[in-house]
Amino acid sequence: MLRSLVGSEMCIRDRSDNNVKLIILDKLSEIKKNHPSVLQGLVMDILRALTCPNLDIRTKCIGVTLDLLTPKNIDEVVQILKKEVVKSQSNEHADKAAEYRQLLVRALHTCATRFPEVAGNVLMLMDFLLDSNASSAVDVVFFVRETAECYPHLQEPILEKLVYQIGQIKTSRVARSALWILGQYSQTAELAQTALEAVLAAVGPIPFICEEETADPNSGEVVATTTIVLEDGTYSTVAASSSQAAAISESLPLRNMLMGGDFYLGAALSTAMTKLAQRLQTTGAPAGSTNELSARAMLAMCGIIRLGHSSVPPHPIDQDSLSRISTCIRVLSDPAYAMTQVWLEQCQESFHHKLVVADQPATKQQQAAVNQPESMRQADELLDIRLLAQPNSIPGDSEDTANSELWMNAKSATEEFSARLNRITQLTGFSDPVYAEAVVTVHEYDVVLDMMIINQTDQVLSNLTLELSTVGDLKLCERPNSLTLGPHQTHTLKANIKVSSTETGIIFANIVWENKGQQGSVILNDIHMDVMDYIHPASCSELAFRSMWAEFEWENKVGVNTSIMDEHEFLEHICQATNMKCLTPALAREGSCGFLAANLYAKSLFGEDALVNLSVERQSNGRVGGYVRIRSKTQGIALSLGEKITAKQTARAAA
Repeated sequence: MLRSLVGSEMCIRDRSDNNVKLIILDKLSEIKKNHPSVLQGLVMDILRALTCPNLDIRTKCIGVTLDLLTPKNIDEVVQILKKEVVKSQSNEHADKAAEYRQLLVRALHTCATRFPEVAGNVLMLMDFLLDSNASSAVDVVFFVRETAECYPHLQEPILEKLVYQIGQIKTSRVARSALWILGQYSQTAELAQTALEAVLAAVGPIPFICEEETADPNSGEVVATTTIVLEDGTYSTVAASSSQAAAISESLPLRNMLMGGDFYLGAALSTAMTKLAQRLQTTGAPAGSTNELSARAMLAMCGIIRLGHSSVPPHPIDQDSLSRISTCIRVLSDPAYAMTQVWLEQCQESFHHKLVVADQPATKQQQAAVNQPESMRQADELLDIRLLAQPNSIPGDSEDTANSELWMNAKSATEEFSARLNRITQLTGFSDPVYAEAVVTVHEYDVVLDMMIINQTDQVLSNLTLELSTVGDLKLCERPNSLTLGPHQTHTLKANIKVSSTETGIIFANIVWENKGQQGSVILNDIHMDVMDYIHPASCSELAFRSMWAEFEWENKVGVNTSIMDEHEFLEHICQATNMKCLTPALAREGSCGFLAANLYAKSLFGEDALVNLSVERQSNGRVGGYVRIRSKTQGIALSLGEKITAKQTARAAA
């Protein structure tokens, strides 16, 4: 029966309304929690929704599919994703094509992480290292780096393709990671020599700047005289025009980025060349070719330093890059076994440790999902049909109800008295003619105001009307009807309000009435909606967090003012106050050094992202100080979270 119901909902592609498609995908996501085996055989039908050009629908479709992967359907899913990647490349000018390609790359990365047999598809994705879209290219190079570490049998084909592409990469971040891969995983003398020659060819002729410049009297063109090293080790002076030098830089993207002042890339380049030269020395390569390549590598490093001290780039070289390049020159000029161990082995061990730390939360989540007992139903068990249940009946384990207690409260409109007392908001004073108080109940997209009104006078109040007005993304569904209250009579009103975003919402209200032909009124206190009712903890990758942090424009910077003496305790306090999840692994923040930096992430019911970066240190007085920076796509959620953090800090300091 359930399979037939799911099959009837699977016609996502036939729906013309995007909202209907999103609702169907949300419903499938709920069914997936209790009955994943039913949907695992329908994964290919779910992937048909990728034909829709809407990015939100595609994101939800891929999210549902990745949770339903099994060894039986993984090959078919990967084939569909690869076809979509190729389509996104052919439709480069389509709406949000780059974002869609980035989504597909991350999906393939997830598939390869869970099922190693499909990791070989990374070779097809390496063509996107030359992509002009930096985000998707960075995703690909990180995927390649992790694949090279986890699957040694794929290192050689990856390196062969990377050697061919290293001179064509146009993004600095991608080039740095590609250079690290070449320097770390070129294990044999042949691979190391090929990689080092490819890197030197991508850098171009040395030096980067001209020795002397003279004007050609015949053409009036500036001629640059440079000194080069010949094959026999002697020096020779050659002349080249400035236009020729510019043409060389334009044809070599790596050299062009160095000439533009990217000395961080120069430091990564020097590190890669040093590792490759050390690999040649340790693998028993011929001494002549090894010394020649080492000398060319040191000459390139000296050229980068000299370029950094010249007036050609827009800014001089920074001290960190200068120190790194100088260290590389010293290591090559005076080789030592201890330094070789540090550069070739300990660097790879550190990266392996990073992958283990990053993969630990996902591994625990997968183990918890495997260990979760499967819900068994007997053939003669009674069916729980929610629509036919009595209002005050106790529900069973309903298939589409995540919390039976909340459902029972919603059906019977009953709640424990003590729980309601904690959520009462007083709206008028005790001396006003009309006393009003309300219980605000938030349930996903709905807000219910359960208001009690008391006539505190000895007269009859006729045409008593509750007037409501909202600010923000709140919409009043219906207005309460007018009523007549006798002396000291009590009446209860209910008002339903729809919420469409996490923007700051305020409800204004007043009560008007008539008494013997005269009108009276009382203004009620404002009701502010708590942003915490719509925010729940969520997870995302480090790369996705950084991408959103760079993209979001609204930032709220809150100073830390608390009496807490421990930085780890303060982090837990902020997580509880904001209902956010700490993305920084526990292994990365263990120990007590007086400093702590962590990233927090949460998602609203409406799909909005909330990012928090916490940077604190223990001050001389023993207290924790620093800043909490909040970023979001909308202003409201950033301001609301900032106010919440400030209020919680003040309350903790007062306590």
